[in-house]
Formats: sequence, structure tokens, C-alpha cells
Amino acid sequence: MIIFNPMPLTLLSQTLLTECGTDEAGRGCLAGPVTAAAVILPADFNNMFINDSKLLSAKSREQLRELIENEAVSYAVAHVFPEEIDKINILNASILAMHKAIEKLNPQPEHILVDGNKFKPYKSSSHECIIKGDQKYLSIAAASILAKTERDRYLTDMHKKFPQYNWKKNKGYPTKEHRQAIKEYGTTPFHRKSFRLLPEQLSLDL
Repeated sequence: MIIFNPMPLTLLSQTLLTECGTDEAGRGCLAGPVTAAAVILPADFNNMFINDSKLLSAKSREQLRELIENEAVSYAVAHVFPEEIDKINILNASILAMHKAIEKLNPQPEHILVDGNKFKPYKSSSHECIIKGDQKYLSIAAASILAKTERDRYLTDMHKKFPQYNWKKNKGYPTKEHRQAIKEYGTTPFHRKSFRLLPEQLSLDL
């Protein structure tokens, strides 16, 4: 069951421009990609259930993912993988993933709503950074749902190759169980080597 949102999110900030929302998932993880999505919604779109993906159950996210994909004018997702994250840092990787997702949109947005407070200009589009934007704008919330569900599916697939880390449950986040598995089994090519994988970092042989 999808829970009704008592405070409906705003659709647009610039009514005369083609506008997309963008958000990422997996920024704080120890393993797997950082995944971003970008979404352009119809000008008359309305939905009382779409919200920040972190406030929704996994089942609700999947139901809303299907709705968003069916009703969006355009949507796209993109990954940036650990090797690149380690080279350019997680902030730059998150912005890169957003740019990659936006680049796939058709039409291209004239204005971009970004969740958070950091972004780099994308081509000639204007942009607006919004703290907790995924709780304020429908397009950002929709992007947060697509990014989260796509990344979760990716980590669930990777779990089949490396079941000892239980990624199907923790999705690469720094849980006690995940860190214990890293300590016991070491790292994989899907771990972010630039992150503090264990509290006693020097004891981990990378």
C-alpha cells in the first residue's frame, strides 16, 4: 500500500521552461555505483503519493517507479562506478552521474532542479539547487525514486556474485554486517577503495 502524502509536492518552479528534476542514490555507500536519475514530468502531472524515496517502502518505490516511467515526458538513469568515484571523489561522481542522466533526456531541459546544494552547470541550462528538494518538488522526488530503485536492482544482481556481503539487503551501505564481511573477506572490484571501509582502516589489506 502506498501511503498518501498529506503535503503535496510542487510540480514546477519555472512554468515557461522545460524543466527536469535530478537526484542521486548511493552517495554514502561503501560498494557499488552512485546512481542518478533525471525526470521531466508533464505540465499537468499530479500525484499525491510521490515523495522522497527514503520516506517510502521498497514496495511503494517499485509501484511508483512503474507509474513514473509510464507517465514521464522523459526519464533516464546513469551510474558512475567505484573506479571513477575513487579517481574524482564522490561529490564529483554524483554530479557526473546527474549530468549523464540529464544528457539522455529528450527533450533536453532548459532548467534543472537539483536535490542538494552542489552542482556544476550543464550546457546552457539554468539550474537551481534545493536542500531536501526531493521533499519539495515532484520531479526531484520522482528522480530519487528512479535512482534508488535502479541502484537497488544493480546491487541485488551483484549480490549473486558476492553473496558474502549481503548486498541484496544492505545495498552496499556501511552496516555492521557489511563491514564485518569486508574485514573477513577483503574487498571486491565493486568496493570504493577511497572510502573508509573499516574503522581500523590500516588493518585492511587493499
